[in-house]
Amino acid sequence: MGHGWEGVVLKLMRGRDFTFTVTGAEQVTEDFRRVHMKDGGLLAATGGAHPTMWVRIWFEEAGKPHQRAYTLVDPDPAAGTFSLEFALHDGAASNWARTAQPGDTIDATLQGTGFTLPEPGPARLFVVGDAASLPAINSLLDAIPQTPATIWFETTHASDEKLPFRLDPAHHTLHKVPRREAGAHLVAEVKAALPGLLGDVPSDAYVWIACDTATTRSLSAYARKDLAVPKDHVTALGYWRAT
Repeated sequence: MGHGWEGVVLKLMRGRDFTFTVTGAEQVTEDFRRVHMKDGGLLAATGGAHPTMWVRIWFEEAGKPHQRAYTLVDPDPAAGTFSLEFALHDGAASNWARTAQPGDTIDATLQGTGFTLPEPGPARLFVVGDAASLPAINSLLDAIPQTPATIWFETTHASDEKLPFRLDPAHHTLHKVPRREAGAHLVAEVKAALPGLLGDVPSDAYVWIACDTATTRSLSAYARKDLAVPKDHVTALGYWRAT
């Protein structure tokens, strides 16, 4: 399958192409699936993995190629393996994940995945996400496990209660927030709590947000403009668009 105009653009932006091979899959919940992969040389070519590292995976829909970004889960550079996790819904990516079998292959492009925590490391971590960004959330918690973290996690399905969070009760506090009013309920919950948790020195904190595009935009602007968190201490990624 060719990658169409999106592939041309990524190639011009120095994207590197790889082919991944499925080695297995597991149904984590009825709405969340993990697919295990051989990396096609990606981790060797990049010198390993960094927290929240992601790739663009190519899927076919109505005869046309479409790319979606997915975080590498438990990358093992020595073995050349990792997993991808899919919050299942309607769409080409979820349809592919539901039926993925050992030996299946899929194309991927590595482009635009850089991520560096501020130095010195943050004294406190604040995370806002949902099932789509759970792999990146866990990757971030794994990277700085001793940093006190507060996580607001938007839930959509009853099965979200069974999702695999990598929490250390000594350092991490998780708040599950049901999705209501197209994300407005989550925005209100974070705005009500974050100022009191942030303390007097916003630059000591790091705020990481990855929800639907509108929610992400609203909360990132709030953190930077209203709470004066420095721009380089806020990472905001719109993972999906509400319809």
